[in-house]
Amino acid sequence: MALVRFQPFVDDFQALQDRINRIFQDTSVSRFGGDETMGAWTPLCDIYEEGDNIVVKAELPGVDKSNIDVQVENNVLTLRGERKRDNEVKSENLYRTERFFGAFTRSFTLPVSVDTEKIRAEYKDGVLQVFLPKVEEARPRKIKVLTS
Repeated sequence: MALVRFQPFVDDFQALQDRINRIFQDTSVSRFGGDETMGAWTPLCDIYEEGDNIVVKAELPGVDKSNIDVQVENNVLTLRGERKRDNEVKSENLYRTERFFGAFTRSFTLPVSVDTEKIRAEYKDGVLQVFLPKVEEARPRKIKVLTS
């Protein structure tokens, strides 16, 4: 069993900060639907390392591929796009809407430098995957230890 230093104030302040963040997130987005949901959404993303790549996986259901823009500049990945409202249902026939529509932007500072010439993105079944290959200097290397 590992010993962990007890820091009551740090843990308490972190818990308080998390609660305050949840309060503001819950009140800034309507849970009842309606026009106030227009432009108020942020796609969920996972970022992980896979071999020599950083992979960003973003959930973009209902977003047309032509409405997605992926850019990397100064080691910052930016995803932009727009999900448009379906015009199949007239507003007078609508009882409730919980899906978000409108433009979105997500930006991530990348943990390592990437080779911008070799970046590729795939979009399938509402999931965008961006593969960001690390530059040669950022890849881990095994160093052989010599005996003297």
